[in-house]
This record gives sequence, C-alpha cells and structure tokens, in this order.
Amino acid sequence: MDLYKRYVDVLVIQKKNGSMIPVYVFWDNGKKYKIDKVISKERRVSKTGGCGIRYACLIHGNRRNLFYEKDKWFIESYQP
Repeated sequence: MDLYKRYVDVLVIQKKNGSMIPVYVFWDNGKKYKIDKVISKERRVSKTGGCGIRYACLIHGNRRNLFYEKDKWFIESYQP
C-alpha cells in the first residue's frame, strides 16, 4: 500500500516555552483519536514528501508519524 499525506486537525497543548504536545488527532469524518504517547520529536523528511517536525506517536497501540509542517498538521496514512 502507498503512503500519502492526510491533513488532519490536531488538539495541541502549547507550553509557555513554545513547545507543543499533540493530544488528539481528528479525522474529517468526525472521529477523534487520543495520542497515547509521543515517542520522539525531531525535524525529519516525510516518506510522502515534505518535511517538518515529526512526532512519532502511539495511537491505540499503533506507531504513527504525525508532522507539523509550517502551519499545518498531516499524518502519514495508507490509501484506503
């Protein structure tokens, strides 16, 4: 299966030092997914193209890569 950029809404806690902690990811269909844990945070290039701050996350026990690119969030997702 091929990966693609799936732009998503993200609920974020922004700390007074400017750091961000993603808490929930929202799909277009209204579903929301709690981010159980942020494993790592680093500047990376996405396999789907583009780059930004990659948050490697655990969501419902699955590792997912969530990116903050300029002023938008996307997740590497598989084509349906």
